[in-house]
Amino acid sequence: MSEPAPYVPKNILITGAAGFIPSHVTNRLTKLYPDYRIVALDKLDYCSSLKNLEPSYSSPNFKFVKADITSADLINHLLVEEKIDTIMHFAAQTHVDNSFGNSFEFTINNIYGTHVLLEACKLTKSIKRFIHVSTDEVYGETDLETDIGNPEASQLLPTNPYSATKAGAEMLVMAYHRSYGLPTITTRGNNVYGPNQYPEKLIPKFIILAMKGEHLPIHGDGSNVRSYLYSDDVAEAFDVILHKGVIGHVYNIGTKKERRVLDVAEDICKLFGLNAQQAIEFVQDRPFNDQRYFLDDQKLKKLGWKERTSWEEGLKMTLEWYTKNPDWWGDITVALHPHPRISNIMPSHDESCLLQLIKGCKKGCGSEMKFLIYGRTGWIGGLLGKICEERGIAYEYGTGRLQDRNSLMHDMIRVRPAHVFNAAGITGRPNVDWCESHKVETIRTNVVGTLTLADICRAADILVMNFATGCIFEYDERHPLGSGIGFKEEDKPNFTGSFYSKTKAMVEELLKEYENVCTLRVRMPISSDLCNPRNFITKITRYDKVVNIPNSMTVLDELLPISIEMAKRNCRGIWNFTNPGVVSHNEILEMYREYIDPNFKWQNFNLQEQAKVIVAPRSNNELDTTKLKNEFPELLSIKDSIIKYVFGPNRKT
Repeated sequence: MSEPAPYVPKNILITGAAGFIPSHVTNRLTKLYPDYRIVALDKLDYCSSLKNLEPSYSSPNFKFVKADITSADLINHLLVEEKIDTIMHFAAQTHVDNSFGNSFEFTINNIYGTHVLLEACKLTKSIKRFIHVSTDEVYGETDLETDIGNPEASQLLPTNPYSATKAGAEMLVMAYHRSYGLPTITTRGNNVYGPNQYPEKLIPKFIILAMKGEHLPIHGDGSNVRSYLYSDDVAEAFDVILHKGVIGHVYNIGTKKERRVLDVAEDICKLFGLNAQQAIEFVQDRPFNDQRYFLDDQKLKKLGWKERTSWEEGLKMTLEWYTKNPDWWGDITVALHPHPRISNIMPSHDESCLLQLIKGCKKGCGSEMKFLIYGRTGWIGGLLGKICEERGIAYEYGTGRLQDRNSLMHDMIRVRPAHVFNAAGITGRPNVDWCESHKVETIRTNVVGTLTLADICRAADILVMNFATGCIFEYDERHPLGSGIGFKEEDKPNFTGSFYSKTKAMVEELLKEYENVCTLRVRMPISSDLCNPRNFITKITRYDKVVNIPNSMTVLDELLPISIEMAKRNCRGIWNFTNPGVVSHNEILEMYREYIDPNFKWQNFNLQEQAKVIVAPRSNNELDTTKLKNEFPELLSIKDSIIKYVFGPNRKT
């Protein structure tokens, strides 16, 4: 009887692809099967890294999607949009120690996440093969005396929260196969080791601790027996199961070569030339620690797979990789503890855990000055990044949306900033009139987003440099036009003519309750880049007509570097962030004609005429800069600053 033809997929979705085992599988399939389209999905939790997928980046058949499998709408869309016909479901929380302290998260990810995937498959009816990745731990403890491994038909008897959730997920997979005919295959594997494994697991943890010259902690007496497979061999096993596995079957991925935890520690000590008796430290055991997991691996071998890498060879290659890549995972201090002191996992709903991690990251960065900047695509945010590069200041841009607390916290854990600069906000394109017809979007970013960022940073004790606006005042009886009497920091906003200004005034008042915020009131920003359409000078040179009113303005070339110095000085509260004095529109245009274009002409019109061509009134005022000038005496007046930083460098000879 001839063997059935191997299964040939077209579009494979690999969940949890940036994790340890699935990244090896992803990279293998992407490389060996260029005709297969590989869609790698991962929410990038603590033990996942995009670096694990670097070998696949340049491949035209590879695509990465950052997503959570518990998001039903997204998964449903993805299966249809990417025309997925095959799923290899690796995504799961897997570390047993963590499951004792954070078991609900394991239920959400391992059971609910699997259920979401199965339901999506049922609805789309396009899946031809669903490979569910489980673990040998679902069998429970194997008798130490037996030489017969657990066959695939063995009863499931999980003994810890992790294995219980994996067994629960298996039951759902089985039910969807029987009830809806979903073409499922389940795998149950022994322990895996190799390059780029997160060091909460035994072998990389021992290797890194040995590299550091620290003790190797062993739970209990170290007599627990485990079987270990090298990552490349396991990736090959999934390759075989993908192509040759039989629908409805379970396959053990195992080895008969067993060793005690104590043996593993001693072998690592030997490779490092350490005295095992001195290097090994016995610590309290976890609540329940199975003595042995032993599998019958004959079924998979009959498909043509076999273990290729010896323990000695695999351990040596793994050690060499960690020696060459000691900083692959960044700060792994918590992972190296004998028992997790806090969960490394970053659940979306457990804010206290995330804040604890942010504070830990902040302490870990020591005295290093590193900025997290929001507003990458904005004018001020882009300029801040350039200034940091010029001055050798470490910085990264935030990727989270300001309204999304969870994404902001993950940014802070990733970047570990000393300060946060918020240059994100909605000012309207091409001007603030846009905000009048997009009020909800304006509120979300300018009010909700800014307050969310300030709130998280306060809880994490991080200073926020918040770029605000001075367009919340207008000349009045106490501050008449031309009087030289400017609005002070403590003055209440009196201009509500535009919805943009309303939101800015509102959020400024609320931010007074946040002692960790430094609010910088910017007005009519100007820069040396006269091609930038957001530059106030560029704007008025392109207008058909301009009003001629003196205003306070901000020369970014001079003041943005000062904002960085203010962060270093730990400045807080509200600051009028403009150059001293005022300059009128006509005065700027006269300088433009003198320095840039001697043939330039313009026309004026009054406020009544202007009101006919704009939707919302504009703010005109003078801000008192005494506070800023006292802190930075070298600060130039607005006219001198414009000449030095803008027209001087751009002067036409």
